[in-house]
Amino acid sequence: MEIGSGASPKQPHYYGGGGGGSNTAVSGGSTTSVHVTALDGLVNVNSLFTIAVFVGLSLTTPGQRSLENPSCDAGVDVAKKLLVFEVVSFSFFLFSSLVAQGLKLAINLLNSKDADDAFKAHINFKVLRLGMLGSAVGSIMGCLFLMLSMVNVIQIRLGMLSCGSKSAVHAVVALIVLVTSALLINISTAIYAFLH
Repeated sequence: MEIGSGASPKQPHYYGGGGGGSNTAVSGGSTTSVHVTALDGLVNVNSLFTIAVFVGLSLTTPGQRSLENPSCDAGVDVAKKLLVFEVVSFSFFLFSSLVAQGLKLAINLLNSKDADDAFKAHINFKVLRLGMLGSAVGSIMGCLFLMLSMVNVIQIRLGMLSCGSKSAVHAVVALIVLVTSALLINISTAIYAFLH
């Protein structure tokens, strides 16, 4: 029984855009599917945060009263800041999601060009990394402005921090500590992945 020495089964891989117009294989295995999965996760997380943005926008209507101390009601300036922070946060999340969707679409379209090798994608690896970095930065900035808007939401519903409302102070401290810690871990992970 004769056994042929044919080529190994096809695996998804990348071709990075190197200098001088030459393409060099930079990765094998399931690199393409890993990047698509990461982009899908980023878009899903941004969608969840966008829901929080619209919840905050519902509190920008006039006449909102403090639940703890009516004498510490937030003024119109706090509602204006909330609206600005929510819009900026939404803009960053939208930017991040659109960049991620664009990269995902490019990968899928390039993978489907060759019917004989549907798992091969000729992709400029530097452009892919920069696009994913830009999408991650947009998501991080969106989280930062969302945190600032949540501070204003707390002041509208629990009273101004300047009034010394204990509930408002405790909520803001917990929010800032937890979100800042998570952002630092996220940024550190992104930087490590980008450099390696």
